[in-house]
Amino acid sequence: MKKIIHCDCDCFYAAIEMRDDPALRGKPLAVGGKPDQRGVVATCNYEARRYGIRSAMPMSQAVRRCPDLMIMPPTMEKYRIASRQILAIYRDYTDAVEPLSLDEAYLDVSHSTQHKGSATLIAQEIRARIAETVGITASAGVAPNKFLAKIASDWNKPDGMFVILPDQVEEFVAALPVARLFGVGKVTAAKLHSMGIHECRDLLKWSLPDLMQHFGKLGNNLYQLCRGMDRREVCAYSERKSVSVEETYTIDLPDLAACQAELPALYKSLQQRMQRAAAEDSIQKLYVKIRFSDFRITTVECGARALDQDMYAQLLATGYSRRQLPVRLLGLGTRLADEKTEGQLNLFGGE
Repeated sequence: MKKIIHCDCDCFYAAIEMRDDPALRGKPLAVGGKPDQRGVVATCNYEARRYGIRSAMPMSQAVRRCPDLMIMPPTMEKYRIASRQILAIYRDYTDAVEPLSLDEAYLDVSHSTQHKGSATLIAQEIRARIAETVGITASAGVAPNKFLAKIASDWNKPDGMFVILPDQVEEFVAALPVARLFGVGKVTAAKLHSMGIHECRDLLKWSLPDLMQHFGKLGNNLYQLCRGMDRREVCAYSERKSVSVEETYTIDLPDLAACQAELPALYKSLQQRMQRAAAEDSIQKLYVKIRFSDFRITTVECGARALDQDMYAQLLATGYSRRQLPVRLLGLGTRLADEKTEGQLNLFGGE
């Protein structure tokens, strides 16, 4: 039986800001863009969440909900430094660490010898070390698989931990609301509820063919998850599929000429990001993303083996011609080829 830990720092960006400025503590705080410039909430602390503020919400809406909301711009370098510290702590216990974001990861400690192999004690120590080293709190979930560990880490947030032992899985999952299942959004949850399915115990009554008939491929996931089954491995190696940059503009770009004028700055930013990712030799395609003033999005791409600003200009012109409306957002990106060198395969296999 596997021993999986899911660790997730509590309101990470906001926690770092409160750590560095104690005057922010106890007050509703959001990290993100300015409300008068189409900014969105990257994250917020729990005081802000009491007002119904959440990640990805327009900052203007967040301010309407909480006029006293304090807004901080993201300071990504500080967050990256903290992230490196956190990942170093995770890797003291196992090489099988699958990062999901700067502060969140799965750990497979099935073969760890520390604390005599107790995943519960390892998770407790990790949380204590993050608090001591980084100065913020983290929550953790311990379970036999990734699905349950993720659910468990959210169970006692913030600054909490929840353990699901193998002999507790059946009872725990049976009482779990179906809306908590991976892949179930508002629309699917509403459909399940209309069918009289509210908890996983209700799903257990449905056969796999019937679920597949009603939900397609998702039906198979529902069948597995309501039984607490998840065969996904913790993947320490994650192959990058793309690199991109984008910008949302305070004032819509009125025409193609205005869009082309923004291209050099975006292109330079993409070059820098490609260099940091060491991905220049893996380019397979170039693409441009455009969100128009009516919020519709178009994407144009072409095959390529290197960055090319002139090619991006051509893609931009093609994309803009599809609607010829003012532009709210521009993005440039690359799609990367699969990595197939022998050395990389050996490294992957070794993990």
